[in-house]
Amino acid sequence: MEKKQSVLAILDILETYSDEEHPLSVNQISDHLQNEYDLKLERRTIYSNIELLSSGGYEISRYEDNRKGYYLQGRKFNKGEVLLLCNAIHASHFISGRQSQELIRKLLSTQSKYQAREFTDKVYMANPLKTANKQLLYTIEAVSEAIRDRKVLKFTYLHYDRNKKLVPRRDEPYFFEPRYIVYADSRAYMIATSVHHDGFTHYRLDGMKDAQVTNETARPLPKNVDAYEYARNKLFMYNGEMNYVTFKCDNAAIDQMIDIFGPEISIIPSDEDHFFIRIRTSKTGAVYLAQQYMDHITIHEPEELKKEFLKKLQDTAKRYE
Repeated sequence: MEKKQSVLAILDILETYSDEEHPLSVNQISDHLQNEYDLKLERRTIYSNIELLSSGGYEISRYEDNRKGYYLQGRKFNKGEVLLLCNAIHASHFISGRQSQELIRKLLSTQSKYQAREFTDKVYMANPLKTANKQLLYTIEAVSEAIRDRKVLKFTYLHYDRNKKLVPRRDEPYFFEPRYIVYADSRAYMIATSVHHDGFTHYRLDGMKDAQVTNETARPLPKNVDAYEYARNKLFMYNGEMNYVTFKCDNAAIDQMIDIFGPEISIIPSDEDHFFIRIRTSKTGAVYLAQQYMDHITIHEPEELKKEFLKKLQDTAKRYE
């Protein structure tokens, strides 16, 4: 094995088998080299290779520093960063189970085997809400390319049938001009425009399949539309005409409202136990919010939406009779 390769072998051993709680002696490094690489190096060569790694920018704690052995200090990600990213991937419904496992495996490979084993053994419960669509990462690449190059995207859009299988929503493919990728309601969405209607529309990335960047150039983004405003006001990403809706909320609901709308939302005092919020959203989104938090919030205005929601509740009550 060439000297350059022996340096990489020692780096791999330090990355895999060493951390602050598991420093390696020179003898242990030598054993790993023989067992895994069939390579026998003199002690002074091992010392020299560690010096080369240090001079190349790798942070290695040495025996002289800790009186225990050698371990890799500086890594691409520290343990807390890996924990955060792995938990986010595992909790994301729009990433399939297999893709999640592969991404998490790659992240854990940046840590020692001991830290990786501790993480996988103790952290995870199964996430049954993972999508069955395995093309997400490919779709993200295609959408990003179309946005960057200002091209029209062709794709198939999916939905679940009664057999719980993802099937095309229609026979013909969709053609849209991707503009942004946003994350809302624990899902990733493509915000796009189309020659067939004004303004923005959106599609879930985990509902898209066979995405292809076409040669057709997307139109310049209209000046009178604001994608950020669109995404911010699309409550639960429901489509429909946008209108202002005022909700009266119990004080107990303030955490949930800030979680949904962000800290910039205006809190308007009502009385000691209640406050108002006023948002611009679709009728469907407003009704869904009122249903989700019906123990703590009520539609205050507009009056016609309040009556419509009350009728919906009465119709629901009749179905239970």
